[in-house]
Amino acid sequence: MTFQPVVPVGGIVGWRFLQRSYDTQLESFSSSAVNERETRYFLENIGKVQTAEDLVSDRRLLQVALGAFGLEGDLNNRYFIQKVLSDGTFADDALPNRLSDKRYREFSEAFGLGPGEIRRTGLQSFMEDIAQDNLVSRFEAAVGERDETMRISLYAQHALAELAVQESGADTKWFDLMGLPPLRNMMETALGLPSSFAQLDIDKQLVEFKDRLKGLTGSDDLAQFSDKAAINRLTDQFLARSQVAQLQSTISPAQTALILLGG
Repeated sequence: MTFQPVVPVGGIVGWRFLQRSYDTQLESFSSSAVNERETRYFLENIGKVQTAEDLVSDRRLLQVALGAFGLEGDLNNRYFIQKVLSDGTFADDALPNRLSDKRYREFSEAFGLGPGEIRRTGLQSFMEDIAQDNLVSRFEAAVGERDETMRISLYAQHALAELAVQESGADTKWFDLMGLPPLRNMMETALGLPSSFAQLDIDKQLVEFKDRLKGLTGSDDLAQFSDKAAINRLTDQFLARSQVAQLQSTISPAQTALILLGG
């Protein structure tokens, strides 16, 4: 049986426990018989993949490939995923470039099966990274079955750091963040933005995001999250607001205040 992550409580207290035990828990999860078997199969067979059709026709390979990008929910959407892979990312009108979720572009780029791209499925080191990313993502998903805010927090630790150091303009980084659902969720919650916020014009969203982040941290530049301490502070803000929202949905404001003061 696959190792099940331990998340004893929610909120910041549970997050601190998960941080302390992360390496040990991830190792136990990765070394389970099921995960070792799937990783071995992927590494032994991904080099044979020449086309997008080859990849989507092997469900075991596709499960690992999608899992590495948190897209495991598309496992049964074979035609759609084949189109994402076969279009590649070079053309402006390629499907991955037209999707709001930027993980599809990252997924397509990783395998290089589109027109004019260099196929990466035969590059062992690249595929080993994919296999490891799948284990990390599946561990995060398992944590999310117990507490979704913990899953988002784990994802943000690496995804936000990677976004912060991208060689792109400040606004481009923001648009990329808005196209990554877990990071967008985290930022909206941490900054106290309402659920209706996403209905605004995209440029208005950008202005509001930047204003709110500057008010919270003193800077509207996402490059600040190249600093681990900055990510930790945002994560704590996200978890605190999430916990308050959860409490408010189940108990009275007075009880919420007493619980938070007691904690």
